[in-house]
Amino acid sequence: MQQILVVDDEIGIRELLSEILSEEGYQVRLAENAGEARAFRSRSRPDLVLLDIWMPDTDGITLLKEWASAGLLTMPVVMMSGHGTIDTAVEATRIGAYDFLEKPIALQKLLATVGRALSHGEQPPRTALSLAGLGRAPLVVDLKLRLERIANLRTPLLLTAEPGCGVELCARFLHPRNAPWVAPEMTSVLADGPLDLLDQAREGTLFVRDVTELNKMEQKGLLLLLGKHDRYNVRVICGASRPLPELVAQSLFDERLYTMLSATTIRVPSLREHKEDVPDLANLMLSRMVEAKEVPPRQFSTAALNALRNYDWPGNLAQLQSVVQTLALTALGEQIDLDEVSRALPQPVSVPLAAHDLSLDLPLRDARDAFERVYFEHHITKEGGNISRVAESVGLERTHLYRKLKQLGIKLARKPEE
Repeated sequence: MQQILVVDDEIGIRELLSEILSEEGYQVRLAENAGEARAFRSRSRPDLVLLDIWMPDTDGITLLKEWASAGLLTMPVVMMSGHGTIDTAVEATRIGAYDFLEKPIALQKLLATVGRALSHGEQPPRTALSLAGLGRAPLVVDLKLRLERIANLRTPLLLTAEPGCGVELCARFLHPRNAPWVAPEMTSVLADGPLDLLDQAREGTLFVRDVTELNKMEQKGLLLLLGKHDRYNVRVICGASRPLPELVAQSLFDERLYTMLSATTIRVPSLREHKEDVPDLANLMLSRMVEAKEVPPRQFSTAALNALRNYDWPGNLAQLQSVVQTLALTALGEQIDLDEVSRALPQPVSVPLAAHDLSLDLPLRDARDAFERVYFEHHITKEGGNISRVAESVGLERTHLYRKLKQLGIKLARKPEE
């Protein structure tokens, strides 16, 4: 029997909804305020929540945000209000609410909405992060506020970030509910059919994960697309994992395209800039995997969480997600302890120069090149292939670093997807 939690401070509303839904064959649980709802959700996961917005202790929007941030918004939630506004409904759905009902609620609309929400809830709980769960550090709060400021605009947006920082989370936060979402896996389509992409994304969002990976023809296609996106009412959001001004200076990126994209730019912070959020993020990722029944019940020890927080995360959120998944799948006990984390985290390797067969009998130029090759390969490995971090670590500008690596014949692996 499907279980519905009704949260409303008006006893008449609670009892009426309980009577109607019970007659339809649902198991109904009641909560008169956010505190009771919070306690119920900590014990079990209902199949659906009907949540009033205006309550005396904590309003429904705040409770919805709490559940989203704690990874507990894994069931559909339908908001209810006697004096709702469009802005409130939009905010609720952006946070993660399934739908919105205005009081007094017509019987047929109630039952139809409940039926749709429960059918939606039969899908496995999402294990992916959302922007609401990205953290509570000042940098992350600032990021959310900036995104909220431009949420209702349709102008192109450039999100700059290191690989793995969660650029797609930001783009999806801005994406209107129930509208087309187009994020091409193959960037060649930008060259072959840019207007086809606009047609697919009509009234919705077109997301390009990393414009720094586009070749010249793909850049031209994106430029054409940006000139016509208004006609299709499409918002274009692009990520960039390398500084575009440097690529423009090297004639590797179209200056007109950069000018058009950079009109609205927001930087997404790296994970090492808000490491205080790592314990909560790790717990959130783990709890979502447990709720989705992908892994048995698991929890981190305090020492394990401290180790995760102290790690530098060159691969950012993507790397954290990978490590948490590895720990969840391979841990021998219900508690993931410090030893498990130490085994899962990449350890820096210091290799003696002698192991690289560096000969002191080489001419000075050849010996220097051999040493520099070993030196740069060490730092690339240490920083997980993150060239921004390598440049910072070795004290070179990125342009000079790329030139040096090319001169030494060091090839860089393709950047990981967001």
